[in-house]
Amino acid sequence: MSLSTQSVLQQITQMHKDQPMYGHPLWTGMVEGRWNLEQTRYLCKQHGGIPLHNHNYHGNLYVICPDPAWREMIAEVAYEEATGRLMSNGVSHHRLYLNFAKGLGLEPHEMYDPPYCPGVAAFQAWFAYICSKTFLEGVAAHMLAGEAAIPGLYIRIAEQLQRKFGLSDEAVAYWVIHDKADAEHSDVGRRLLDQFAPTVDDRRLVLKTAKRMLDIQHLMYDDMLKYTLRLGGRDSAAA
Repeated sequence: MSLSTQSVLQQITQMHKDQPMYGHPLWTGMVEGRWNLEQTRYLCKQHGGIPLHNHNYHGNLYVICPDPAWREMIAEVAYEEATGRLMSNGVSHHRLYLNFAKGLGLEPHEMYDPPYCPGVAAFQAWFAYICSKTFLEGVAAHMLAGEAAIPGLYIRIAEQLQRKFGLSDEAVAYWVIHDKADAEHSDVGRRLLDQFAPTVDDRRLVLKTAKRMLDIQHLMYDDMLKYTLRLGGRDSAAA
């Protein structure tokens, strides 16, 4: 069976339709303002397991990338994450996220090593592993599955956070900037497949990896949601 570039991309698009990030109740709750302040603080700490440790993901991809042109592209992404000098006025993306935490009343020392729920800890371990296993698997997980799910969602989250908690533009800048940045990061599918996945087996591996990434992400969301709901019975004066 032949797997064309267009066919693979269409199948990945369908995967996102079948398992949309916004379709998960964790994220619909964010967009709809369902979570109170205590719950939102909890989610801030848990989700921080990704942006505050991004060097373990993009960094691994850079190290194992076999192609100079792609290394340059990944280096630019890593540079922006670490410095913010390309898209976010010199504010690094980890600082953007800490500004979000600050807007919710959280201090930096609370963010880097909170008691992550098992789903977040497992996701971190798998994502760091797949980004260092092979370049094809790592970039498929990161750019075709992970980042491709986000564009359009984060803007809505930013707007809801400002309505519900009165957060400043600085506090929601992480969400606004990543809505644009992740759309650009994920726009690599055709070039990726044409250059690094020329065989049917390669393309099957891309599809398998993308599906595995989405499955593991949703397991993480399930676990985050479980603990978020446990906090729902507690009153919060600021909710």
